[in-house]
Amino acid sequence: MGKERRDKINYYLDLAEVVAQRGTCLRRNYGAVIVKNDEVISSGYVGAPRGRQNCSDMGVCIREKMMIPRGERYELCRSVHAEANAIISAPRHEMIGSALFLAGMDARTGEYVENACCCAMCKRLVINAGIVTVYVRDDKDHYRRIEVQEWIDNDESAEGVTGY
Repeated sequence: MGKERRDKINYYLDLAEVVAQRGTCLRRNYGAVIVKNDEVISSGYVGAPRGRQNCSDMGVCIREKMMIPRGERYELCRSVHAEANAIISAPRHEMIGSALFLAGMDARTGEYVENACCCAMCKRLVINAGIVTVYVRDDKDHYRRIEVQEWIDNDESAEGVTGY
């Protein structure tokens, strides 16, 4: 008997976790992988726009310096989020009906981000991209499955809810 085969969802989350290793954020690094029909169509990680200096190179996080809480004031962040980078790297027709796999790691400790989720801006991008399911890693073997329709039906932006 050989080693037990990794289940497919954790396999794609493992890929997202490897992608996160390219992240340049000083706080949290996420990796995102978009999959349709068992084929990876795109990936993305947290980093400054092409040609701009990364926070890891500068040694400073503007949001941290300003003591901005998690999930708030992302317009001040210098980085493009992993989900956004994955979405802009794939044609929309390929993303319609797809799944996004997301893994987040604390940049300092290497631990999984507790209660990780897409921020409000990335939720809007995921909705418009036509992605239908998001899998978010909680630890090496456990994850949450989110139906994107829930984000449409339960619109926290209409209630003024911030953070996550």
